[in-house]
Amino acid sequence: MSPTDPARRVVVAGMGNEYRRDDGAGPAVAGRVAARLEAVVDLGPLADPLDLLGRWDDADLAVVVDAVRTGAPPGTVAVVDLDEVAGRPVAGAPVTSSHGIGLDRVLRLARAVGNGPRRVLVVGVEGDDFGDGLGLTPAVARAVDDAARRVAELIEEDR
Repeated sequence: MSPTDPARRVVVAGMGNEYRRDDGAGPAVAGRVAARLEAVVDLGPLADPLDLLGRWDDADLAVVVDAVRTGAPPGTVAVVDLDEVAGRPVAGAPVTSSHGIGLDRVLRLARAVGNGPRRVLVVGVEGDDFGDGLGLTPAVARAVDDAARRVAELIEEDR
């Protein structure tokens, strides 16, 4: 199946708030990907992982893009397969997300009711400034295109 195969459902969810500086990286990346790949559905911007319920149902692939804070240099892009880390702490990641409930728990809930996506990849963009205000910091703004390219590659590799 190709990314444009109508039988394949691919969703990209940009988590974050554009009014909290680098927290807007997720929606910026997701919007760029959806503009490049017409068969991809952009679910964002989303404020909470629970917002995915009912929106990512039965997707073949869901890519969740979010700004992260792990201590890596700002603008660093990292990819995590949620099934590979579900139930295990990820080095440098907090036990709970700033969104309240973690993605792994939302995925388990969706799958428990039979609607979860087949595969979930998380693309994190290391943020620097999460204070009030519009606009990404320079390092994160430069990373948006790289992250969007990486998401497109992940979608192609998952076929």
